Amino acid sequence: MSKHITVVLTEYQFLQTKDKNEKNYIDEKTFTELENFILENESVAQYLKITMKRPFCKVLQAQNYVGVIQTKSGITIEILPKIADVEDEKKEKEILIKMLKTLKKSPFKNFNTANLKSTNMPLLEIFISMFLEELSKLIKKGIKSDYISKSENLKFMKGKFKMSEQIKQNYIHRERFFIEYCEFSNDRIENRLIKTTLKFLYSKSKSNGNKKRIREFLFIFDEIKISHNIKIDFDKVKINRQIKDYEQTLLWSKTFLLENSFSPYKGREVAFALLFDMNLLFESYVGQYLKKKGLDVKLQDSKHHLAYLKGQGKFRLKPDIVINIKKKEKIIIADTKWKILNESKTHNGVNQGDMYQLYAYGTKYENCRNMYLIYPKNNKINGEKYNYLKEKQLNLNIVFFDLVKDKFRRSM
Repeated sequence: MSKHITVVLTEYQFLQTKDKNEKNYIDEKTFTELENFILENESVAQYLKITMKRPFCKVLQAQNYVGVIQTKSGITIEILPKIADVEDEKKEKEILIKMLKTLKKSPFKNFNTANLKSTNMPLLEIFISMFLEELSKLIKKGIKSDYISKSENLKFMKGKFKMSEQIKQNYIHRERFFIEYCEFSNDRIENRLIKTTLKFLYSKSKSNGNKKRIREFLFIFDEIKISHNIKIDFDKVKINRQIKDYEQTLLWSKTFLLENSFSPYKGREVAFALLFDMNLLFESYVGQYLKKKGLDVKLQDSKHHLAYLKGQGKFRLKPDIVINIKKKEKIIIADTKWKILNESKTHNGVNQGDMYQLYAYGTKYENCRNMYLIYPKNNKINGEKYNYLKEKQLNLNIVFFDLVKDKFRRSM
């Protein structure tokens, strides 16, 4: 890479060249490079959008995806969540990591944040540190070895003689033997994928501490080859009791090597991308919070349809959160919305489509009387309670969740 520039934004923040006193100022050359990068990669526009802030002032605006993008030219863009009452970059990263830990089938789930020495590091370096910490635990338990089948052309005989290959390979060199044999070795697929991850991250990391640890681990994996067909090798990996200790480390490897960005981004001009939809993150975090409170919670319930055609359900309904109150034989339905409401807009910016959606949920789920739209904390707006049907007492409550204090501003 010719240069290494890191740009840090929060959701919906503007990146511009006009005001050097602004935190989100970059030089015109870097701005032009990013602009061209977006224009050449259409899918990037859902994360960074080219727009006009003032007359004749072109800006780049972050969207509601958070994480990190690194271009091949060396520019790294970090996008952090916009959280009420939080202006500190370190705190924003702490809350983001806390939310990431609730994602299913992700490497963050079992990570102990106490092991993370600093959230002052760039986001990519934090993710690399997490992987190295997980790998350190695996190495302490011991990396696995196995009997590996090998085929080689040797000057001596051992194992099984391969006649067909002998004829092909040694028609002239009859002093050699083409053989197949088993060798007890740690050069197995799982270890190859980990070594490949280490070499990949060594080229991406700018942290002396991370690079030093990667070199130490590469020494341990010195006799292991790298993977030359990563996707096929991952498909061959089967997590069982023998390699259960590898599960989290391999999740990290898959995240880095297969660009498992938890987002629909695909592009050839990106050196690295790890991005998260804040709507999904917020839903995951609030759902986990309610489960910890001892509630019977189901996320993305899909047992009902909006309509039926010839007896077949159509237009499946998927409320974010369904809470079953068994003692009272009641159902509570909630949808999370990662959106900052605005008191200057009609109905404070509550979307009419969301109102219709919750009404559909309430009429399809029996024993449902109360539903909730859950938004991130907003100091300027109080919760509201709407009534859909007096005869059924179908109510919709607008409530806010405080990610800093981990609580609802109004009880559910």
